[in-house]
Amino acid sequence: MKKSWVRLAAVLLLTFVFLYFFFRKVDWKAVLSYLTQVNVPLIILVVFMAPIHLATRGFRWKYLLRPEKRTIKFFNTFAANAVGFTVTFIFPGRLGELAKPLYLAQKENIRKGYAIGTVVVERIFDMFTMCFLLGTFLMARPLYSSFFKVQPEAYSHLRLWGIVGLAVASALLVISLSLYFFRDRTLKVISFFLKPFPQGFSQKVLGLAQEFIEGLKFFHSLGNVLVYTLLSFGVWLGITLYYWVFFFAYHVHVPYFSLIPYIFLTMVGASVPTPGMAGGYHYFSKLGMTSLYHIDPNLALGMTIVVHAIQLVVTCGLGYAILWSEGLSLFQLKKLGENQKP
Repeated sequence: MKKSWVRLAAVLLLTFVFLYFFFRKVDWKAVLSYLTQVNVPLIILVVFMAPIHLATRGFRWKYLLRPEKRTIKFFNTFAANAVGFTVTFIFPGRLGELAKPLYLAQKENIRKGYAIGTVVVERIFDMFTMCFLLGTFLMARPLYSSFFKVQPEAYSHLRLWGIVGLAVASALLVISLSLYFFRDRTLKVISFFLKPFPQGFSQKVLGLAQEFIEGLKFFHSLGNVLVYTLLSFGVWLGITLYYWVFFFAYHVHVPYFSLIPYIFLTMVGASVPTPGMAGGYHYFSKLGMTSLYHIDPNLALGMTIVVHAIQLVVTCGLGYAILWSEGLSLFQLKKLGENQKP
């Protein structure tokens, strides 16, 4: 119990630190003035576009789950993504990353550990995809330097975060490949460390570990990797389109491809395990808008609040509607995710 309170206190402190830097030196009159100067039809379009990433992620996930079950319903993968993001929005610690596969495992009667393994694959490819797009953007600098000027300091920060993201993704990839291709040895090591525990508990953990490793067998086929890579590009280019329309709604005309570094920064901020992505997402979003596109800080603050609110309301609305239709509660899913934590 004490450990949980310490973790919660650390998360809240991190959230407040990011929010402090996000809100400092704000002219609220200017913020409100900017927010009223919005293209209403476009902002309505943005609201309807908000669930697109749930659909593209659901389609991509279906392909990843084919080795386990070919007849998985698209609606269930879409619903699992909506429910998972809802849990992540409401609770700290990114419990939605566990609630999402566990929800789908129950709906489709597939192995829990296998489903969790596929989510690990998803996150690895998300990081690799964005690092590739960011790297392409940085290398293509001579092609757009005349009409899209970025501060040298901003380029330096992008390179740093790109290297960090690539390093993390590479480390996860190496660990995942090692787990899969040396699975017998891995299971022996896990069995050794489980010896002091009761036999029933040890067998359950070992079974989940085996299912998890089998969820990584997607890496065994080069063809699967290539197709999934293309689907990952589709997910993130769709997310970029969403933000591109949102920027236009506030009369900020930025070339489509030039939004890649901003999307990368928001991904970095969203990875901070705070409730509702509060703090980290806000700070990095504002940082990207002001340093990359020279947007007024008050406008950047207002735009960040609006786009985050749209994502929060639409996603949680869908998540709550799905759970309500199935007679489930958000706290049941939270408990489910906590129970699967090591």
